Amino acid sequence: MKTVNVHEAKTTLSALLAEVEKTGQRIFICRHGKPVADLVPHQPPDRLAPHPVMSAIEIKYDPTEPLSPDEWPETD
Repeated sequence: MKTVNVHEAKTTLSALLAEVEKTGQRIFICRHGKPVADLVPHQPPDRLAPHPVMSAIEIKYDPTEPLSPDEWPETD
């Protein structure tokens, strides 16, 4: 893991971005020797993974079951 100070990150941001893009490694940006930020490669969200809240929903009936005639809404 590479560490750079804030001044170096500001002056060489384009090169740091190219390095993260090329290697996929994270870079720590430090102020006075203490990490304050991470420069990491972008990871698009997994669209196939279920959302934690949505996966907790339980359907207690068969949504493909046809409606009976008395369950249809009234039309006038």
